[in-house]
Amino acid sequence: MSHALTISVEVALAIAGLVCLIWLTIRALQRAEDPAKILFKWAFTVLLVLGVFWAFPRISIYGPILVVALGVVLSIVWTPHISELLSRPLTSLYDGGIEPPEPKPYYSIAQARCRRREFLQAVVAIREQLAKFPNDFEGVMLLAAIQAEDLQDLTSAEITLSHFCDQPNPSPKQFAAAMNHLADWHIKLAQDFDAARVALEKIIARFPDTELSLQAAQRVAHLGGTEKVLLASQDRQPLSVPEGVRSMGLLASTEHLRPAESDPTKLAAAYVKHLEEHPLDTEAREKLAVIYAEHYQRLDLATGELNQLIDTPSQPAKRVAHWLNLLADLQIQQGADYDTVRGTLEKIVERFPDYAAGELARTRLARLKLELKGRKGTPGVKLGVYEQNIGLKRGSPREL
Repeated sequence: MSHALTISVEVALAIAGLVCLIWLTIRALQRAEDPAKILFKWAFTVLLVLGVFWAFPRISIYGPILVVALGVVLSIVWTPHISELLSRPLTSLYDGGIEPPEPKPYYSIAQARCRRREFLQAVVAIREQLAKFPNDFEGVMLLAAIQAEDLQDLTSAEITLSHFCDQPNPSPKQFAAAMNHLADWHIKLAQDFDAARVALEKIIARFPDTELSLQAAQRVAHLGGTEKVLLASQDRQPLSVPEGVRSMGLLASTEHLRPAESDPTKLAAAYVKHLEEHPLDTEAREKLAVIYAEHYQRLDLATGELNQLIDTPSQPAKRVAHWLNLLADLQIQQGADYDTVRGTLEKIVERFPDYAAGELARTRLARLKLELKGRKGTPGVKLGVYEQNIGLKRGSPREL
């Protein structure tokens, strides 16, 4: 190797060592609790080493003693840092190391203000955190709840939630939760069912054909019932209690005392009308299917309604399995053959092989013949002769 090449290699190694030393120094300063102290130690070490190398040729007779003294001084200065460096991998398992904690908002001050009923100060504390973390869902919901429930300022709460939902960041569940809370506040605080419907319809419009939109549609379909309950609670009418039956134990029969049952024909017509306005109301459609099968003995109509529920996209697996089992129950009750019922139960196994519903369907398939035999041994109750389509004619895919 030539002399010039040797010098080049040594210079390169020296530069690399210097760069490594500088990098280590910067890292140490970044992680140090007291950077000024580290800088002082480095300066002291450099000056001490340079001083020893300068004095070594002049007092070479004392050179070994001088080197030992230098090592003792440097060990005293740097031993705490070296031991910390060596033990850090082990201690990090228990104390989390020296990595700074992930920044996140803290609402303890705002919550304490709320407990003292200092709601305006709580709003200020929350806004300070939201200025640093503008898309924090917890803070947005906490702020809206204080505005709506404590400050009785539903308009501000709606603005807060709408501003959050208009951002591209919120997840579908966060968006749905915000709009559902807004709908709850419109109903509970203002009895404004139209505004609640608008909030729920935003979920349907933003996430169509999803489980979230189905849940929102279900709520929309039942807003009328909620309205009646709330209005009745505010406009209480005197309740008259009729006199009870005297000497009931001496009566020959109590049949006349039974409350009148709901007319299935009227119920079916009401459900049909309701489903024309709210076709995604799964509860009403399920009840209509049961009336078709049990009252009208029209298993074909019941099957059509339940299949419409089963084939609706994004329905929860638990609900689909429930409707398939209900269809199998109605098929057995109405005298369907073994192959028909088996096909219905096999759909559960095919759709949900790894769910509990699939395992229950397998068990039911194994006992299906016994179940059918037991049903055949129970004579049906003839309810009467009906014109099968009374009150059920309508223009829809289920039209008769």
